[in-house]
Amino acid sequence: MFVLPPPPRYPSQAAYSLAVANGQVTPMIETNNNLSHPTGPEYQLVVGEGTYILKDDLHLSTPPPHPSEAPIINPNPLGTTPQPATSGTKLSLLSLSSRGAPPLPLYTDEVNRSGTTGFRTSIQEHPSEGRPSGDLVPPSSDGGSISMTGSGRGPVSIGSAPAFGKGNQLLSPSGKDAGKRRKPKNNIAKSNSSFISRCIVHENLSKRLQDRPSDGYFAFANINRAFQWLDLSSPQKVDHFTKILFTKGHCLCHDVNQVTKSHSHIDLIMGFSTGEIIWFEPISQKYTRLNKNGIINTTPVSEIRWIPGSENLFLAAHMDGSLVVYDKEKDDAAYLPEEHSQNANDASERSSGHANHSAKLHIGKSVDSKNQKFNPVSFWKLSNQRINAFAFSPDNRHIAVVSEDGTLRIIDYLKERLLDIYSSYYGGFICVCWSPDGKYVLTGGQDDLVSIWSVAESTIVARCQGHQSWVTAVCFDPWRCDDRNYRFGSVGEDCRLLLWDFNVGMLHRPKASSVRQRGSILSRIANNPLQRAETQTTTGSRVRPNSVVSVDRDEESTIEHPVEPRATTAMLPPVMSKVIDPDPLYWLAFTQESIITSCKTGHIRTWDRPQDGADKSDAI
Repeated sequence: MFVLPPPPRYPSQAAYSLAVANGQVTPMIETNNNLSHPTGPEYQLVVGEGTYILKDDLHLSTPPPHPSEAPIINPNPLGTTPQPATSGTKLSLLSLSSRGAPPLPLYTDEVNRSGTTGFRTSIQEHPSEGRPSGDLVPPSSDGGSISMTGSGRGPVSIGSAPAFGKGNQLLSPSGKDAGKRRKPKNNIAKSNSSFISRCIVHENLSKRLQDRPSDGYFAFANINRAFQWLDLSSPQKVDHFTKILFTKGHCLCHDVNQVTKSHSHIDLIMGFSTGEIIWFEPISQKYTRLNKNGIINTTPVSEIRWIPGSENLFLAAHMDGSLVVYDKEKDDAAYLPEEHSQNANDASERSSGHANHSAKLHIGKSVDSKNQKFNPVSFWKLSNQRINAFAFSPDNRHIAVVSEDGTLRIIDYLKERLLDIYSSYYGGFICVCWSPDGKYVLTGGQDDLVSIWSVAESTIVARCQGHQSWVTAVCFDPWRCDDRNYRFGSVGEDCRLLLWDFNVGMLHRPKASSVRQRGSILSRIANNPLQRAETQTTTGSRVRPNSVVSVDRDEESTIEHPVEPRATTAMLPPVMSKVIDPDPLYWLAFTQESIITSCKTGHIRTWDRPQDGADKSDAI
């Protein structure tokens, strides 16, 4: 069998320039961002409340491969090996103003004795039929919502959970610099690191930051080995503030710290295909590398998020099935699993009841560990297959984790306990998000379905059928959600954007499945803000007959839920489905003014909301 020789590799920029000068290689041309404004009916999304119109299409420039990176000759289109370098363009949005904040359903301790809620009225199909969807949600008095089985459940109290690692004094800042906000050490524009190829900073960066509107959105976007900082509120949004080109590592995920953000300071973290993590402060152009050369974990970072309420701690999901908590200000040290006592490892406590549960969440290092001088702060092993995504609950107590093995895991990360395991209908899960009130979890995956899960009922509510390929991103629209109705969207590799309206009352479930008694994780969590006092004694004994529960019926044991057959699960159709891009879509977000999507090749499209609703809301 004849095998082609390997392509030439150029170990440095000088060697590549010499090869171009000698005519041995074609020079790579790096293009600029491009902004266009397409018009026509194919760029409109018609929904019940009106028509969403494409405002603009920002196409990010795709950088050429680094000279030291060999091109892939004749790639196998049927290959199933994960390719982190082609993870698609994802964005992290940042608004320094409270105007762009979503209308979170915050609850107060004041109780409305009538049992009614303080939410706005139900979402109507047309803005003239009721209160506009852009109104802010007033504080709710009681919550008063009713679960699917008829039992009441308490409201989510945002921010009521204690801080992660609060009981460990070693994680608390101390000394004279305890209240001082630190910045990374190295200047990225003058870096001589082999990990960073080039950094391009806008020549008028300071002036543009001063002149921009305070209520606009910053966007941080990855495209192959490039990372850009953009201003979506500027007429010159095509011109990046900062553009960083990396050598071989491709940025796969990133997140902005909402706690430390200000007009003079932004904390940003980036996860790479090499497993490394960069803490970046874009205003001062300073950065610090974490997990350098994979000293803690060598596998790519598939998802990364700041832990809610924390200035320093963030959670990274690696593709070997592990979740790792890092501190941005700590140095790294080689990771070695620690020996835990029975009290430190909750999974070991449950293993005596059922041998299979101890393998579901292995705590290699607990947040309560006394060894907190170096990273990692905590290390959890969930599976031998890659973790694709995770999301924090609005009550800042739970995380929902989806993996390539087709499981959705609900974890109490404050107590480091695995609570529930759900399985997909087919294939792996790719994306996950929580509803704004914390009642429901959305997942999308390789079964081409969006699934709605009830956290309170520990069961699947409905499957949403409409995509023709893998679902890559799901997201709720908080401006069109109330206490009874929910709007969410999904995008996938079929290049489609789908919008869904969900109401538990409109689902038609077979009687045999609707009367099943299901165990609730709320009855197994002491002092949980999600728990309602009058249901503590009524839901503790209700466990699904076909659920896998430990022999000793320990209330802290994991419940593993089997797959519900399609014949007993409600199906939800979309209210809108349309192909909006020629390339697979990978990211979706809702703002007060628009819907924003991005695709594999770097197209960031902004769809303005219906204008009638906006005009009416301004007039009120």
